[in-house]
Amino acid sequence: MSLRRLLGLSAAVTGGLRRSLSTGAASRPPWVLFEQASAAAGSAPGACVRIVEPPRLSDLTVPAALVDTSDVPDPDSDIMQVLPCGVCSASGDGLLLLIVHDSRFTAPIRAKQGANHVRTITGYDHRHCPDTTRFLCNPLTGQLARLPVIDGRRKLLCGPHMGVLTQADGGGDGPPDRLAVAELQTNRLLRFLSDTGEWDVPHTAPYQLPLGRRFYSEEGDFDQEAFAFAGRLWWMDLTWGAISADPFSDRPEVQWVELPRGSVMPERPVPAESALLGLEGAEAAWKYALSRYRRMGVSEGKLRYVEVSDREPFVLSSFALGDDGWTLEHRVALSRLWADDGDHPWLPLPEKTTPQIGALDPLNGNVIYLMVGRHSVGVDMGREEVIGSALHRGTGCCVPCVLPPWLESTRIPAPAGKKVVEENKKLADVLVRSGGNHVK
Repeated sequence: MSLRRLLGLSAAVTGGLRRSLSTGAASRPPWVLFEQASAAAGSAPGACVRIVEPPRLSDLTVPAALVDTSDVPDPDSDIMQVLPCGVCSASGDGLLLLIVHDSRFTAPIRAKQGANHVRTITGYDHRHCPDTTRFLCNPLTGQLARLPVIDGRRKLLCGPHMGVLTQADGGGDGPPDRLAVAELQTNRLLRFLSDTGEWDVPHTAPYQLPLGRRFYSEEGDFDQEAFAFAGRLWWMDLTWGAISADPFSDRPEVQWVELPRGSVMPERPVPAESALLGLEGAEAAWKYALSRYRRMGVSEGKLRYVEVSDREPFVLSSFALGDDGWTLEHRVALSRLWADDGDHPWLPLPEKTTPQIGALDPLNGNVIYLMVGRHSVGVDMGREEVIGSALHRGTGCCVPCVLPPWLESTRIPAPAGKKVVEENKKLADVLVRSGGNHVK
């Protein structure tokens, strides 16, 4: 089924949008940073999206009415239902993959503030197996397309780090024609294809990692969100490198790229505990998360890797991958840059606060966005100057997302398959009755 029909069945109404800022190409930013964590709430007909220009963080809310949930807990019990929503990843052309869990907590629920203002919630009910709902989202229209439920043994393979990849039959900068959602774990690829409307686990070609390394994926754990590059999906093990696969292939072949030589670390002694819902033990896991200090991504069409030291003077380094391997492009001591660059609201740094890498600017290879306490800070490494800063309200974890003009008028195609079509018709009915999507 053509991807140009993506929300044709699951979000039939596109008119009557409300926006806090115009999404016209001349007035909206060409890309945004989406806050990774939120909660499903309300009964709006589509995702409520707030788009702002970086370094501010954009955010969205998925309507709870569209989430698959178990029976609501007894209001007289000490069990509370929470619907945490996460932006899993973004395609290279602006579509978002969202995941919502139907979670249970036992009272009292306590939010704890940790180092670098990271919040963790205690009281998670481990006896409850959460239902999971996945959506594709067009961030400019708020349109949602629900992916089919993963059943049976394949559900056991599913972790929190799926990626989304699109293809266009004729190439170019227009809307895509096909879509895949996938996660690679060891030698198994769990994938969904818009062509079939189904989840499957294709056979992958045998592969050998460098020096017999183990990839950090036994429990579905990865160090950062998956991303799309060069017609493949990429997953990171930030101790040594990245692996990639083409989920559209009948027999996907896994390829790998090592980090720059001086950045390769010893192998983790034991697999880290999975933080699928980021609950018990999340604060301790965050403290040692390499994604605070390292990140790989795509900028100006190149694969790039950045890292920052966790001690003064907080040296930020940026590398680009070319035909001859990694090339160091920039290296900046942030402490000295800030000292020579005027007054900044995040200074002086509170005790134990260190700069974290938020995202690479997808359109400018010189620009990196950092999270420093409660501030999102843009740094142009080429000019060695701060280009902007803003307060953020959440954890500071974010996903970059480009916003090509065609998103304004393109619907996410509903996948094939009778079961999926029936599910998306139900969603279409909700959209029609409510009179349209709302973007706030």
